[in-house]
Amino acid sequence: MDSRPRQHKNVLNMQAPSVSLALLFPLFTLVAHAQNPKLKIEHLSGDFYVYTTYNTYNDSQVPANGMYLITSSGIVMFDTPWDTTQFQPLLDSIRLRHNQPVVMAMATHWHSDKTAGLEYYRKQGIKTYTTALTDALSKKNNMKRAEFLMAKDTGFHIGQYSFETYFPGEGHTVDNIVVWFEKEKILFGGCLIKGADAETLGYLGDANTLEYESTLKRVQKKCRKPRYIVIAHSDWKNKNSLKHSIKLAKRLKKEQER
Repeated sequence: MDSRPRQHKNVLNMQAPSVSLALLFPLFTLVAHAQNPKLKIEHLSGDFYVYTTYNTYNDSQVPANGMYLITSSGIVMFDTPWDTTQFQPLLDSIRLRHNQPVVMAMATHWHSDKTAGLEYYRKQGIKTYTTALTDALSKKNNMKRAEFLMAKDTGFHIGQYSFETYFPGEGHTVDNIVVWFEKEKILFGGCLIKGADAETLGYLGDANTLEYESTLKRVQKKCRKPRYIVIAHSDWKNKNSLKHSIKLAKRLKKEQER
């Protein structure tokens, strides 16, 4: 198979592949009844859901939140599981819960907590997307890569929903994007935005600490009055996360400039 990424074209009325439900119940049962489940799915609003998987970082179990959207043309996933054992259980759980398969998956930057499942999902026939910059960094750092690339900010129309990707500048990484649902006022911020109770901006090994504040302010300017802000590693239910992250970035910049 030719695994080279292809240039993105807008997606309309995507066709969903069929899946045998009979094969999915055992996996779903294991996930649903585990005392400490590796996978959690919570309703956000309307057709939007937040899913959480976990991995170990600095000897602690750290949650990684992603999101998926139910459309009339199939389900769209934003970021992939961090826990590699949950690639298929997430698909199975979504199929059982909504009787629809995932038809598209998009990663918001090159780190493995976002991109780890891209190759697996591509092999399942799911259309996978990143920006061209994310792909270049994924290739350089030996991370999983998507099939379709976005050269610039891109609008999608899938089923009854529309959304757009937005690169606001460098922050958590040089390639971080957010996804904005203008009509629903839902902002998927990924790792760029931290929790409302976070004490720091988290891992900064690939960050632009001097530009972080300006980048977040551009998100704030474009994505006005969000009803929900879904973030990667903290409580996503407090929408003060963006304002708080701006304060953290401002403080960090001052410290860097001393």
